[in-house]
Amino acid sequence: MLSGFYTIASGILQQERTISVLGNNITNAKTPGFRAARLVSTTFEHEFMARLEKNNSALIGSTAPLRVVSEVPVNFESGSLEETGRPYDMAIDGAGFFVVENGAGARFLTRNGNFDLDDEGYLILRGAGRVLNRGGGPIRLQNADFTVLQNGEIRNAEDDNVGALAVVTVPENTEIQSNPNGTFSIQNMNNVQQAEAPRVAQGWLERTNMDITQEYAMVMEAQRAFQACSTALQIVDRLNQKAATQIASL
Repeated sequence: MLSGFYTIASGILQQERTISVLGNNITNAKTPGFRAARLVSTTFEHEFMARLEKNNSALIGSTAPLRVVSEVPVNFESGSLEETGRPYDMAIDGAGFFVVENGAGARFLTRNGNFDLDDEGYLILRGAGRVLNRGGGPIRLQNADFTVLQNGEIRNAEDDNVGALAVVTVPENTEIQSNPNGTFSIQNMNNVQQAEAPRVAQGWLERTNMDITQEYAMVMEAQRAFQACSTALQIVDRLNQKAATQIASL
């Protein structure tokens, strides 16, 4: 009967993690370029239990089948574009990422083109860092009187080229880690490559790629599963108490 606790507990933990992932998706429903994540679980048929005593260990049995979190992949399908008319807003139409660098020199990828200017006139993504150009340096604009061409080149009011947005792609099978602020990391940023024919839209933002209605439905489904596991746990606990009482009375 004790093995039932492990099965139910694994279900509770899985649903808690599912609700957390879906809740983060919903929280970022209006974050430009946000990519929804999904929790993928798998079964771990039996987990062996061992007794540790005086530096000695011995297998004493196995648990019931468990469900464990396998991975939390991110859906990188593109979202729809929305026109804002704001000169600092940028959207990538197609594959690729913008590159930003924080104050500590760490670089990140992002699809969020909701940029601004800092006090020194550098193009920034608030909460993430300065936006980089193709040469790897920060982009300095001074004011909003500039134009971004489709290929990412930036021209000032005199039509002079003052830089170009870095729009990069990552090699296939590269593990991309999602960060809480809507940015992404890879193990080696030197592996990124400039996109061959980037399509950048100034005055536009990319919406998140999730269906908010579906996210809410999945949260309700996970909550019901969580409640079912909690009820099952109470039932198993009562059965164990009853069994212990009856055995003690013999």
